[in-house]
Amino acid sequence: MTVVPSPSSLHNQRVVLLGGTSGIGLAAARAASVAGASVIIASSSRQRVADALAELGGRAEGQAVDVENEAAVRAFFEQVGFFDHLVYSAGDSLQLGALADTSIDAIRKAFEVRVFGAMAVVKHAAPHLRPGGSVVLTSGVASLRPLPGWTTAAAICGAMDAVARALAVELAPIRVNMVSPGFVRTPLWAGIPEAEREAMYAAKGAALPVGRVGEPDDIAQTYLHLMTNRYCTGQVMVIDGGGVLV
Repeated sequence: MTVVPSPSSLHNQRVVLLGGTSGIGLAAARAASVAGASVIIASSSRQRVADALAELGGRAEGQAVDVENEAAVRAFFEQVGFFDHLVYSAGDSLQLGALADTSIDAIRKAFEVRVFGAMAVVKHAAPHLRPGGSVVLTSGVASLRPLPGWTTAAAICGAMDAVARALAVELAPIRVNMVSPGFVRTPLWAGIPEAEREAMYAAKGAALPVGRVGEPDDIAQTYLHLMTNRYCTGQVMVIDGGGVLV
């Protein structure tokens, strides 16, 4: 009897994840692996790659790559060869603070990984994507509902939303979509002392319609959906527990 893969299956497909070593990216790598994919993860840190591979096991591969170095990005995809889906969730700590107190150099630096790195990765990944392939990028809800001091973060998210829509047209029939998470419990907040961090999660979660902050696995399911839904392109999927409503 022939077994037909389910619509959410990535059976015998290869998924490359830049930023796939922690938080949302690692959760997306896990979800893709469970759905049958062979995953290739990349990060700027060799140690994070090694730790993530130990957790993923199985057919997972990985290596360190600096997305700010275009030559390194090109070489990475030449080594990877042909694959089916690209996920980009790499990002440094958020650049927060009033514009009056923020240097323009710091703002430029904040764009390096989240915007310019994403564009370099898509540029050099696209020739290696097989027919039916997709790109899933990552932004955030700061562009929809910025808080005081979030001007740089909002600008980055708004830029990435526009990049995704433009690439969906430019790279067609390759599908390009965007995941825009709200407040999620990830290592992004690890610099905050634990007691303060848990209090922040509790307060932020209580203010949301769903009553809690997001977990990486919540967001990972959206990456899986966008990889497998062949009629979805140019979309920005907001997964924020209803945060933009309140």
